[in-house]
Amino acid sequence: MKTLLLKLKHEALKALPPTLFFFIILHIVALIRGLMIKSTGVPLPVSASVLIASLVLGKAVLIADMLPFINRFPEKPLIWNVSWKTLMYALVALAIHYLERMYEFGKEATSLAEANSMLWESMNWPQFWAVQILLITLIFMYCVISELTRVLGRDRLKAMFLGPLPPASN
Repeated sequence: MKTLLLKLKHEALKALPPTLFFFIILHIVALIRGLMIKSTGVPLPVSASVLIASLVLGKAVLIADMLPFINRFPEKPLIWNVSWKTLMYALVALAIHYLERMYEFGKEATSLAEANSMLWESMNWPQFWAVQILLITLIFMYCVISELTRVLGRDRLKAMFLGPLPPASN
């Protein structure tokens, strides 16, 4: 039982950084979407749905990182892995973004095909792609930070950003 609890704690701590990152960026995306569609009557995601999405994305990143093909270029310059991971995570984000919109129309439709048709007819494509571009940019930033952490080490990167830590007192 103790081993299971330690394993769960370890997994939760590993999931914390990507989850926090996605929690913040999804709130930014929701804010920007809200500003773009202000006074249209379209409901905006609430913090609870953003929290759930960030938990899903945070865990999805950890699961994806365990897949053998996600870390394809560990010995090449960082841009290779950053670009590859950005592409993979962006495809997942695109699917989630699209399914999120599908869910909204699925409440009114009688079938998935009808919901998809309603979505395609009413989709504001410039807004959809603007949000995707923002997400891809933010995912790229996450991948850069993640790869730098992998190569430099967490403590060294932390010291580079925040300065040297004070010596530990006994």
